[in-house]
Amino acid sequence: MLLAGAAALPLFRILPGRAQGAISDGVIRIGVLNDMTGVFSDQQGMGEVVSAQLAVEDAGGKVLGAPVEILHGDLLNRPDVGMGIARRWFDQEKVDIITGVGNSAVALAVQNLSRERQKITIPMSAGTTDLTGKECSPYTAHWVYDNYSAAKAPVTALVRDGKTKWFFITSDYAFGHSLEANAMAMVRSLGGTVLGSARAPFGESDYSSYVLRAAASGAQAVGICAGGGDMINIAKQMGEFGLIRRGIVAAGLASSLTNVRSVGLETGQGMVHAESYYWDQNDATRAFSERFARIHGRPPTAFQAGSYGAVAHYLKAVEAAGTDATIPVMAKMRELPINDFMTSGGRIRADGRVIRDVYLMQVKAPRESRGEWDLLKVTQTIKGEDAFRPLAEGGCPLVRG
Repeated sequence: MLLAGAAALPLFRILPGRAQGAISDGVIRIGVLNDMTGVFSDQQGMGEVVSAQLAVEDAGGKVLGAPVEILHGDLLNRPDVGMGIARRWFDQEKVDIITGVGNSAVALAVQNLSRERQKITIPMSAGTTDLTGKECSPYTAHWVYDNYSAAKAPVTALVRDGKTKWFFITSDYAFGHSLEANAMAMVRSLGGTVLGSARAPFGESDYSSYVLRAAASGAQAVGICAGGGDMINIAKQMGEFGLIRRGIVAAGLASSLTNVRSVGLETGQGMVHAESYYWDQNDATRAFSERFARIHGRPPTAFQAGSYGAVAHYLKAVEAAGTDATIPVMAKMRELPINDFMTSGGRIRADGRVIRDVYLMQVKAPRESRGEWDLLKVTQTIKGEDAFRPLAEGGCPLVRG
């Protein structure tokens, strides 16, 4: 459906001129497809639409004389639903690019469709590294993070700090499996030990048996390979069962700002995770956060902030290419550096992976917090070249050895 309501962009009248002729159908259409109502909606949802809206606004509402429209859809965390929306957008509604795609299974399916249709996709909050590995596409830019970068910073920091014995609690679907596999490999490569793992159904509410297994294992750290409401429930129940008080560190490998607020500082203090953006890092991140919060009521998550950068970069590439045709636009997206309030000197690698700095975050203790959203502190910066899986290790067919 088309974005509507107070935050909606007015549709700009199509202007005459040569530039507009280079735009298919005279309109640039961007679809934001993510979890609008489910367990990931707080960290994705309409916040990603708001940021896309702001990027279009900053571009003046049109590119090459053509108006820019934002559409949004709720994938309901189901591949069939996500694919149905994506297929309709590409085939009937003439959408040029789909962003968000906040579910790994949906993202892989939509990426295959976009490859067939020669359309651009920019997964924002899907974690699977297959998107830039064996399933990579010349029309994809995996934007904010992936399950390699999400695991690397927390695992490395904790193992080096002596937390060498690990147990994993994992959501039993593609995203959780990928995150668990990456984290386990890193623990072992650093000389640590994986004592066990437990896989829980997606959307589970009672994690008591899984938490008790983790406690009984003798683990010093528990890797939570789950996102959204699942991650929140696992962390809360670790606190309720006393694991955190006993010094067992929770590594929320797919955590976000809104997750931490739901867990609470009393329970979550000391928990670590990796982020590509935090609203209170510097003047530029705070300025965007204030602007975003005036519309959405709170600071953006990394995924929501990333939505701005992805749409802004795409529109710059359309302008530079002089057309919205996929191949020349994608070439410009790869050529142009990514620079905005979130990213400095970022780039799209040959396998589609966006390379940017990643930050190790730690949840503050209650006494350290100055306000409702003052929840995290940056403890380490991991340069982009080190944060993501090495190009040669992904198995992307587009990468020539």
